[in-house]
Amino acid sequence: MRRRARDDGGVSTTAPVPTLDALGAHPARAVAQAERPLTAGTDRYMKAAAHAVARAAVEELRGRAPAVRRRGTRPAVAGSRVLVLAGGGHNGGDALLAGALLARRGCHVSAALVTARAHPAAMAEALAAGVRVAPDPLAEAEAFAGAPGPAARAPALVIDGLTGIGASGPLRPGARELVAALLRAGGPGRRRFGVLAVDLPSGVGPDDGVLAGPVLPADRTVTFTCLKGAHLLGPAARVTGRVEVVDLGLPVPEGAPLARRPLDGELGALLRPPGSADHKYTRGVVGVRAGSVTYPGAAVLSCAAAVRTGAGMVRLDAPARVVDLVLASRPEVVAAPGRCQARVLGPGVEGSEAGWDNQVAAVLEPRGPVLPTVLDAGALAPLARLVRAGGRCGDRHVLVPHAGEAAALLTGLDRPAGREAVEADPAGAVRTLAALTGATVVLKGSPTLVAAPGEPTLLSLDAGPPWLATAGSGDVLAGVLGAVLASAEARAEQGGQTLRPEACAALAVRLHALAGALASGWAGPGTGHPVAAGDLLDHLPGAWEALRSEADRASA
Repeated sequence: MRRRARDDGGVSTTAPVPTLDALGAHPARAVAQAERPLTAGTDRYMKAAAHAVARAAVEELRGRAPAVRRRGTRPAVAGSRVLVLAGGGHNGGDALLAGALLARRGCHVSAALVTARAHPAAMAEALAAGVRVAPDPLAEAEAFAGAPGPAARAPALVIDGLTGIGASGPLRPGARELVAALLRAGGPGRRRFGVLAVDLPSGVGPDDGVLAGPVLPADRTVTFTCLKGAHLLGPAARVTGRVEVVDLGLPVPEGAPLARRPLDGELGALLRPPGSADHKYTRGVVGVRAGSVTYPGAAVLSCAAAVRTGAGMVRLDAPARVVDLVLASRPEVVAAPGRCQARVLGPGVEGSEAGWDNQVAAVLEPRGPVLPTVLDAGALAPLARLVRAGGRCGDRHVLVPHAGEAAALLTGLDRPAGREAVEADPAGAVRTLAALTGATVVLKGSPTLVAAPGEPTLLSLDAGPPWLATAGSGDVLAGVLGAVLASAEARAEQGGQTLRPEACAALAVRLHALAGALASGWAGPGTGHPVAAGDLLDHLPGAWEALRSEADRASA
């Protein structure tokens, strides 16, 4: 948690600003219940929230101002254009009070109201500060979005305070019209103005992250006390922009959060550098059943990823042609049966292969101990048939579907769903899959979500740069996850720390994402260059080192 120095001009910036990663996302109702005893009958916290919003608005406006050549000077915000979208709740009050603070700094602030019952104290403060209330809110939004000439060159910002965390469902018609008018100006990076959301972009589901209608994507979101589900769960997480949590001195709700995003230092601490007494069996042996005549490359990528992530040995079971291709690129892979500490099944395997259902069934009901097992791609269709017939996974079985595979798996389990339905509510889909199968489920996407059976909290992971949306990227992830699981199993066999499968899954997703960022040169939206899945392999050791270094810094 860090504190910012006080800004000039009466905008308080002393509130602690924790990083997004450090916090869990709590249900909106629990947040409201925890706050109510302190906030009832006082505007103190609303004023503090407004100062935080105004401070963020100043930073956004300065970031959109022309560059200042003289070193040490900051762009002034006087003359900037600000449009406040205000509803009737406390979020509307926060936005109006922030508008008043900006008006007193010389900004041209107008307010587009969608209610006749705006917060009275906030409305009075805004009018006293010179905020202009638009007589026609829709016309005001249209003019703001399409302002020509000199007005378009002034820094411009929309403050979205239409709805708060207590709202659900699509926006009402008046608010929806305002959002539609601003959406016509384009998305982030293309429009002439920035968007700062108060708590969350209006129209998103605060707990499930579902978009029930049009939403104005934010460049930045300022929320209070703790994250809400929408900040970590897709598709809403893709429209919140940079999320900042401000501590107003209100209590965080008790109970398990809806979701959390692990810190890099936390994940890096799960990595174990080998010691002088280690050998390949104490490092972890991964058994891979991957590849086919049609898709031989999947085995090449999965095996190579496991090797480059630090597995002590990788054993491959595959058709002869696939074995030849794998050994040509990774001669250290062993094409012979033997002891394994984790398995990877399914990348590139065709479901029509003779005896394949029996191989997957043997994983669900092994004759010996249950090994940690990654079930991906070709292993998912037979899995659905086996579960319908009475089979059951355990949490050491880790399913790794993308949205299309998740939809097919749900349909195969008598919960009909299309890819669009999974993408619209990934949190609901991943929880349902974990409950129906009994497995740990990694739903690939942006963000990637991890659900453990019976656990109320989802893990939300940055999936890495969009450049990773390429053929074979999932095969690499399967191999990384196999290596992480094998290492964790080997550690447990030696009496060391036992890692939960969901923790291993989160670590693997993060290693994969960091390798993608290193391979593509990605430094944020709109940056980087194309990569092939094979390009990730050479960057997995660098990702491993970066995470481990973060753990060392966190513990120093």
